[in-house]
Amino acid sequence: MKRVMWILAIIPVVVTCFVLQFIPDTIPMHHDMAGNTDRWGNKAESLIFPVLILVIALFWHLMINAFEKKALKTKTEKEQMEARSSAKVLGVVGISQTIMFGIMHFAILYSSYIQAVTGGTEAVIDIAKVSCILCGIMFVVAGNFMTKAKRNAVVGVKTIWSMYNDNTWRQSNRFGAVGIIIAGLLTIVTTVLTNGNLSTVFMLVYLGVVTIMAVLYSKKVYDREIRKESEVK
Repeated sequence: MKRVMWILAIIPVVVTCFVLQFIPDTIPMHHDMAGNTDRWGNKAESLIFPVLILVIALFWHLMINAFEKKALKTKTEKEQMEARSSAKVLGVVGISQTIMFGIMHFAILYSSYIQAVTGGTEAVIDIAKVSCILCGIMFVVAGNFMTKAKRNAVVGVKTIWSMYNDNTWRQSNRFGAVGIIIAGLLTIVTTVLTNGNLSTVFMLVYLGVVTIMAVLYSKKVYDREIRKESEVK
């Protein structure tokens, strides 16, 4: 997974270096909320985002490495499974995020090129709209892998209640997974029907609601588990 992630992270750098030879020296670099260009800059600035993608890939690489090393050092099979599961989920998240940022960069690069060539004053592509659709897809992907992650302190619904035992973790993350998938689907639908700015607001609201509900549900599962243990005693 790490190798795939690095290949995907390097592609934007290579493509950008190639494309820079054919685009004007000055291109649009920033737009206001209405999509009007409020800053133009040197085309070399287009390399900033690809370099940032590499930095993010490095972050995920180090995180995955940490769990892979933990899997080798742990003494029990259960802890090894948890560490390997976390490493796998982090790999999926890292690859998904790298793809998302790569597509965003290509959309920005294309929009800047067209606008620079035509001399337009507005963004050709609503980048916020593209970002929201990609985020929605990533939420759906992440939700499908959340239930596969064993109990850990990095991936999933992590509260003091969900971390109590394997049962509270499993139930809390199953609920959270369904919630994030629904949030992702709603984000995609909302983005198709509205503009990028409004879609971003809706996406943040969906995430906020899902987060609050997941936290409250983890508390409910924890309380139920405590009552069950009390009855057994």
